[in-house]
Parts: sequence; structure tokens; C-alpha cells
Amino acid sequence: MYTMKKAVFFALFMLGCLAGFTQKPQKIKWLTVNEAQQMQQKEQKKIFIDVYTDWCGWCKKMDANTFNHPVISKLLTKYYHCVKLDAENGDTIYFSNQKFFKMDTQKRTPNEFAVNLLNGKMSYPTTVYLDENFQSLGPIPGYLEPQMMEKILIFFGDNHYKTTEWKVFEKNFKGEIIVEEHGY
Repeated sequence: MYTMKKAVFFALFMLGCLAGFTQKPQKIKWLTVNEAQQMQQKEQKKIFIDVYTDWCGWCKKMDANTFNHPVISKLLTKYYHCVKLDAENGDTIYFSNQKFFKMDTQKRTPNEFAVNLLNGKMSYPTTVYLDENFQSLGPIPGYLEPQMMEKILIFFGDNHYKTTEWKVFEKNFKGEIIVEEHGY
């Protein structure tokens, strides 16, 4: 009986140790636009901007599901300075020697910076990708599942966009995130 208890304890102990080796999300260090510009002077990376609003349900879902995924947080930390931008922020935003203001004092009015980033197509959430020189690589509107965001982060992060068309890249992409197949 004593040996059986030891064996069970040992098995539980080993399972606990193995659980410690599973991927856990890295904490994404979200920055302001100003902080990202300062970080860029210290370490050149691309800029990832999550454009959201406080009232957007899909934005909250993306925070909970996509940004908390261990592969996504690892890729964001590796390749990007990450910015959270409330599109309806009332603060003046300074970016590339320009000032951007909230366009109106009314609720749900966007900041000029958000309008500029999204090319006037106000959709939340939208992720925006900038290169190391703050040039737009493109805004991507809508909620993104982790497996789709993984493709996009690597496409821009590893500079595939410079040599490969998106359709070709996507067709040949083999990521870390496994999509669960449902039998319906």
C-alpha cells in the first residue's frame, strides 16, 4: 500500500512538473504611441498597433483570446513594439513630428491619428503594422483568431512581405498553432 501511494505521488508530481513546461503566454508590454517611438530609438523593431474602443465587444474578445495565446504573445514580443490605441482617445498624440487631435468633443468620435492609421475606414478592432521607419505595412480590420494572427505576425515580422505575395505565403504557412478540427 505504501509503495502504491509513493507511485501515485510520484506520478502526480511528474504531471505537475510537465505542466510547468507547457507554453504560458509572455506578458505583452503594451506601450503608448510616444513610448513606442522612444523604444524604437533603443531597439529597432516593427510597430504593432491594436486600434480598439472601450465599447467594442470584439476588441475585448481579441484581448482575451488572441493576445493571451502563448504563441501570439511570444511573436508580438519578439518582432514588435506593441501599442494599444483607443481610437476615441481625447489626448493629443504626437507621431513623426505631427500632432493629432480628437476630431470632435462628442462621444465615439475618433482621434485623427486613428483615422490616419485606418485610412478613414473606422472598424474595431483593427491591427496596424508599421515597419521600423514608421511606414504603414497595412491595417487589418476585424477580430483575428490566434491562428490567423500568427500568420500575419510572421509574414510582416520575418519580412516575407518583401519577397512573397500573401496568398503564396498563406498557402505554404505551417505555424505552431494547431486549429482544432470539429466533426460537424
